[in-house]
Amino acid sequence: MLNNNFFPQLLTATGALIFSINVAAVTSEKLLSTQVLPTSLASASKKPNCIADSQITAAELSDTRDNGPFSVASKHVPRQLSNGFGGGTIHYPTNAGGCGLLGGIAVIPGYVSYESSIKWWGPRLASWGFVVITINTNSIYDDPDSRASQLSAALDHIINDTTVGAQIDSNRLGAIGWSMGGGGTLRLATERHTVRAIIPQTAYHDKNYGNMDTPALFISCQNDRIAFNKKHGNVFYNNASGPKMKIEIKNGSHFCPSYRFNEILLSKPGIAFMHRYINDDTRFDKFLCNKENYGNSPRISGYDYKDCV
Repeated sequence: MLNNNFFPQLLTATGALIFSINVAAVTSEKLLSTQVLPTSLASASKKPNCIADSQITAAELSDTRDNGPFSVASKHVPRQLSNGFGGGTIHYPTNAGGCGLLGGIAVIPGYVSYESSIKWWGPRLASWGFVVITINTNSIYDDPDSRASQLSAALDHIINDTTVGAQIDSNRLGAIGWSMGGGGTLRLATERHTVRAIIPQTAYHDKNYGNMDTPALFISCQNDRIAFNKKHGNVFYNNASGPKMKIEIKNGSHFCPSYRFNEILLSKPGIAFMHRYINDDTRFDKFLCNKENYGNSPRISGYDYKDCV
């Protein structure tokens, strides 16, 4: 179904590997619990400084899982109860009552992949004060534009959810996607103006998605043989007209941002970028763009930025 003749052939060769990783991750999932938020959150105003200055450190941002300033709960979204996407999981802070309304973020996997491949972003971002939904797609074969629509549907879902909806500012949204999901974030950003920041990871998109000027943190992998940087990631970065950063992981394959393989490496810039552009919290500037040179890390083979802090 793709226009590129080489890409489907390469995906066929790697499909078994992707499927086996996905199955292993899915079978190891823990049972999810639900928890009701305090009703006072519904009327609270935005207070971005609810995170103490002392907590905004490189060490704290570079931690893993749900080890941020807030406690995190999860709510399962069954496929049959979702509308426009394939179900997933809502991750949300349970003790952020002093923060007012929070930003909402949707995260989507790539071609022939499942929620498990990108789920690590959920508890990590939720522990830093975001409501996050990590999702499965309607079909593992959906193209990037379909994934954009599903990201939008997932954002609508959390905004209207009975557990977390009253906690979310519907004008402060974000999206993260891997591979074709990354291509979906690019399309979504051109169509939904309330999306304030995106993180396309090893993004693939083979069509014209329009002018993309939403703040974007591009994650690429040096040895990506599926979404080649010269044809995909670098082109998308160069064409983006808004504030932008690009981090390339040294010796990384197409899988380098998935399955928690580089969670420690990507947490700091990812969390900082979302806080800076979704919440306008300038305290996170010190971890972005010219304030920190990620290119000095032996784990990173390329770093670039333009028109940002």
